[in-house]
Amino acid sequence: MQTTATPTTTATQLPQVQHQRNDGTALDLDWVMAAQANTSAIERRAKSLPGRRSVKKDYQAAWLCKAISLMDLTTLSGDDSEGRVRRLCAKAKQPVAQPILEALGMTGLTTGAVCVYHDMVPTAVDALAGSGIPVAAVSTGFPAGLSPFPLRIAEIKESVKAGAEEIDIVISRRHALTGNWQALYDEMKEMRAACGDAHVKAILATGELGTLRNVARASLVCMMAGADFIKTSTGKEPVNATLPVTLTMIRAIRDYEDRTGIMVGYKPAGGISMAKDALVYLAVIKDELGDRWLQPDLFRFGASSLLGDIERQLEHHVTGAYSASWRHAIG
Repeated sequence: MQTTATPTTTATQLPQVQHQRNDGTALDLDWVMAAQANTSAIERRAKSLPGRRSVKKDYQAAWLCKAISLMDLTTLSGDDSEGRVRRLCAKAKQPVAQPILEALGMTGLTTGAVCVYHDMVPTAVDALAGSGIPVAAVSTGFPAGLSPFPLRIAEIKESVKAGAEEIDIVISRRHALTGNWQALYDEMKEMRAACGDAHVKAILATGELGTLRNVARASLVCMMAGADFIKTSTGKEPVNATLPVTLTMIRAIRDYEDRTGIMVGYKPAGGISMAKDALVYLAVIKDELGDRWLQPDLFRFGASSLLGDIERQLEHHVTGAYSASWRHAIG
């Protein structure tokens, strides 16, 4: 884990921190139904965010290295192969070319996790053995989440059995769209139990929930049912992570911590492919939730192409010149 000191100084290796596991609470429908979202105000705030924070030079490089350490490096394609996953894992262990890291004074930089389909979990676990990088598996009929419920539960258990330390599950969107919060709570709670010791990230598929109010309420219900993270998207929807959705979800996280004392993580996924966008998200998290959330146990980017652009920016910082994107292949 890296500090955010200026990258001209060798990064300090900090002890691994793990936040308290979210055991959940009883479903509080009064709390859920009281949750609202002022869409126009949220959108105005989101529109202002890119111009509110600016970091340059060494400080920007340090924040970009921080973004890498918070990344779930992901491949979720129908043509995934063992070779592709092994190359991805090699990239997770060495995300930036060694000469660039040496010039920055960075040591020990890795991504936060590697995220794959269930079939690729054993390959990823083997490739990452000894690295300390966890494997996350997408489960429960990803991305639609419409397979029979017993099969979704079985898939979670098989992924955990195969060595996945984190499980990214997808909720049934229809429960949120119809306001059946009890059904969503019961579903999430059973998925939480199936994960055992693995951490669970609840994917809300916010682009399919219709309103920010639905996003706020679904966030609360999933946290009450024991989600350790709430995540925006599968990356397969027409609209994925956005700043208005991010503000809505992290304010639900803040409300949940205020009432229960339990910190829940946040993962924006899909649509974040530029280094400058990652910096905006990091600034929002720092402003809204605080520095504690800028650690891998409480914040992740769901990303694939983002890493390539960050590496290009870091090389530009070191050399003064931009390289071609093909020089920074993911795997």
